[in-house]
Amino acid sequence: MANTMSDAVELVYSIDPDTLTVDQQIALAHAYAALTQAERLDWIFQRLDKIHQLLVTINGRIPTASPTSHAA
Repeated sequence: MANTMSDAVELVYSIDPDTLTVDQQIALAHAYAALTQAERLDWIFQRLDKIHQLLVTINGRIPTASPTSHAA
């Protein structure tokens, strides 16, 4: 996804808004907003993935009670 995202960012930011019609400028503004949202969602996904990895690691270190053990 990173290559696609960087390609899209490069393409959108290479457009000169002064050469566009008003409707095209509005569409470009929507593209800027969509890219910003996609970048934010990608950042959130990366953070959640790190949290998930941490929880899996912690869970692997906590011994589980065996079905035959009894708490006293």
